[in-house]
Amino acid sequence: MKKIIIAVDGFSSCGKSTMAKDLAKEIGYIYIDSGAMYRAVTLYCLQNQIIVDKRINLPLLKESLNHINISFVLNAQTGRPETVLNGVNVEKEIRTLEVSNNVSLVSAVAEVRRAMVAQQQLMGNEKGIVMDGRDIGTTVFPDAELKIFVTATPEIRAKRRFDEMLAKGENESFESILENVKSRDFLDQNREESPLKMADDAILLDNSLLTIAEQKSWLMARFEETLNKN
Repeated sequence: MKKIIIAVDGFSSCGKSTMAKDLAKEIGYIYIDSGAMYRAVTLYCLQNQIIVDKRINLPLLKESLNHINISFVLNAQTGRPETVLNGVNVEKEIRTLEVSNNVSLVSAVAEVRRAMVAQQQLMGNEKGIVMDGRDIGTTVFPDAELKIFVTATPEIRAKRRFDEMLAKGENESFESILENVKSRDFLDQNREESPLKMADDAILLDNSLLTIAEQKSWLMARFEETLNKN
């Protein structure tokens, strides 16, 4: 059966990653979390004082890109990939609010985006992948056969993130998370390098009021429609 590339873009905390992971598992494709790659670069910057008080040492960051190696390892228990930074599994560390508060700054740096895009495009050479992020359908894979753009209200996205962090025992206020969501939306949409925007040929999915089952059914229908057209 012919394989395609599925690009999933959209705002933060829309559940893109979970949705893309589940879809990939359902159809037997490889899932690649592009957002995790930018989070890993951000974590590296925080660990190495490249970011201090939300200020980036750009010369040091550009110099460090050659020393940042990102890969994915499959978790045997969950069946899902986890992020590895320079040989260390950092899946938990890259999901903290500190990383969330700085990732839009790092991902706006042109050299960072070019380095990550080059890695992502290599991963897609064989097709049969589902990749989610901010610019997958516009910059990384503009010729992807199926493009989905996901959105939801800021309040619903903040609530999802709040519940997720609460379940992990992380104590962050709803207000601070909502502020982070709105701030990331502005930065992602207004950065000069590959800003967040819906591709002209993408299909919009507002999952504000959808159940997981309804979303899954909608995605499978779009996947089957695309396969029948190609």
